[in-house]
Amino acid sequence: MGKKIIAVTMGDPAGVGAEVIVKAVHQLTGKLTAGFLIIGDQRFLLKAVESCKLPLRIATVNSVEEAEFQQGVLTVLDLNNADPKLISYGHISTAAGQAAYQYVEKAIQLALTREVAAVVTAPLNKAALNQAGYHYSGHTEIFASLTNTSDYAMMLVEDSLRIIHVSTHVALRKACDLVTKERVFQVIRLAVEAGKLLGLPRIRIGVAGLNPHSGEGGLFGDEEIREIIPAIERAAKEGFDVEGPLPPDTIYVKAKNGLFDFVIAMYHDQGHIPLKLVGFSFEEGRINISGVNVTLGLPIIRTSVDHGTAFDQAGKGTASPDSMVNAIELAVLMAGAKKGS
Repeated sequence: MGKKIIAVTMGDPAGVGAEVIVKAVHQLTGKLTAGFLIIGDQRFLLKAVESCKLPLRIATVNSVEEAEFQQGVLTVLDLNNADPKLISYGHISTAAGQAAYQYVEKAIQLALTREVAAVVTAPLNKAALNQAGYHYSGHTEIFASLTNTSDYAMMLVEDSLRIIHVSTHVALRKACDLVTKERVFQVIRLAVEAGKLLGLPRIRIGVAGLNPHSGEGGLFGDEEIREIIPAIERAAKEGFDVEGPLPPDTIYVKAKNGLFDFVIAMYHDQGHIPLKLVGFSFEEGRINISGVNVTLGLPIIRTSVDHGTAFDQAGKGTASPDSMVNAIELAVLMAGAKKGS
């Protein structure tokens, strides 16, 4: 493959996906050694270009081979599957859920056949997805299913803060049961692989405890003793630079100040809250988001915005593209480091 081609899926047509994509592509054009192939519906992308008042024109293609990636041109693999008569901004619909799924499905096919070097996803709506008959809890599970991947994890990135989760979208009671020696070690290993993809000179991993004060020697729970510490010891024996379990209320301070390249979080909110505290800002009554979501363990590279469809902003031309810009930049970086890409 010559020039890196990054597939960008449009997400739910009723959300802000098309808008953040056109803004990001406009902002990044000429700044990265990659071509951006938007997989979506040109009708919604054209609406986004118009609402954002951008000097972009759209060129539709039927295959990757047809793409030329010219300056000021949005190259679109148009699936023509989002009828504006059936899909309205800000509303959940079966048509939108089906369209969003088909964009992702097509992007994964192109990545598996190495026609694109990475996939970046705009947000989809879980209710619309399930209403359309695709019973997944989100993008991560779709990618795992369609790539036949069993060992995977979610990583959130905000600048130098990188957080990888042992579990994500499960009840808190179940999340505690998922903290096992095998799973914690698996996530540590995925962190090491991610560090290599990112080209980090050192890969220093801090592992959070599950309980307050990391269990305080068993006084507040024994999961650290039974499950987490054995996983850390195994990782250390294999030569990984790993430390923990550290109290969850202090480990992120250390990571933010450069002591760790990755933090292993035990469950969803333990990882999401600190990331969003540093990666989200609130301006003029609106939340701006710059963090990136990455799925580790896949045979392909996948990054994503770290926000939802933002139905309340859809179609207004006001959504921030910061997270999409960062997701694309990270995908290009990881694609450049991936062997054989």
